[in-house]
This record gives sequence, structure tokens and C-alpha cells, in this order.
Amino acid sequence: MQEPGIWKEQLKKEQYQSLFAHLVEAYTERLYWHIRSILLRHDWTDDVLQECFIKAWKALPSFRAESAFYTWLYRIATNEALAHLKKERRFQLQEGALNYHLSADPYFDGDEALKNLLEAVAELPDKQQTVFKLKYFQNLSFNEISEMLGTSVGALKASFHHAKEKVKVQLNLNEF
Repeated sequence: MQEPGIWKEQLKKEQYQSLFAHLVEAYTERLYWHIRSILLRHDWTDDVLQECFIKAWKALPSFRAESAFYTWLYRIATNEALAHLKKERRFQLQEGALNYHLSADPYFDGDEALKNLLEAVAELPDKQQTVFKLKYFQNLSFNEISEMLGTSVGALKASFHHAKEKVKVQLNLNEF
């Protein structure tokens, strides 16, 4: 017969695993598309999504519930995606690598306007790129983005404004 402390610990572990399995099921698709909007490549997105859930699993006992669970996961996913993007950018040797990745990706439908927009966004600095994608593609409020990224709303608004202007310039260049 097991001692009560061991039994309670086992029950806690099983509940913890069950809860985490439910959370993975509930948030996988939303996180996938969030990460995909940053990375643009399906294979990278799958890798980062897996890393995100591994980090969340390890950090779940320290989750303090100061924000919504999804916000916490979103922040982990954003940080993981940006770290992966920085690592991959070091390995991109040719200027046309992004264009190749977009056209070679079987999940990309080839819509020219979207392709031009994604290429313009990919030229932005990492911070502006992230803010632009969260605001424009994910339609999140500046308050939500602020909570996720740990940046003031004012700084986010400025970053989004600069990103928008750079994207407009880039899109206008593509028209000619």
C-alpha cells in the first residue's frame, strides 16, 4: 500500500498531465498561426510550436496567473519564434531566400498581394515586425500586445506606426 503523500503526489501529477493535454489541444491551432505569422515557414513553425509547449510544460508549475494563460503562452511562443528567426537570419546567405521560401512553401497559396505584403513585413526589424503582425494579422489590441511583450502601449503604437510607414513604402516600390 502506498503512503498518502505518494498517492497525493501521483494524483497531482495525473491531474497536471491531463490539464496540460487539454491546454495543448485548446491552444495549438491559435499558437500555430501566431508563430507562422512571424516565421512564414511551416517546418520552422512546427519546430517552434513544439519548443513552445516544451517550455510551457517545464514552466507551468511557476505560472503565477497574473495574466491569462493564453497570454502567457503567447509570450513564450513569440519569444521562441523571434529567437528562431534571429538564428535563421544568421544562416540566410542570399538576398532572395525569403522569396524562395514563400514560393516554395506548399502551404502558401501564391496570392501576389499577400506575398508582397509578407515580403515587406519581413524586411522590418524584429520588434516592428512582431508588433505589426500582432496588430495587423492577429487584430490584437495594443493593451494585449503590451501584456504579451512587456512593452508600454505608447512604445507599441510608435513601433506600429513606423512599421506601417515602412511597409507602405516597400509596397509602393513593388508597384513600379
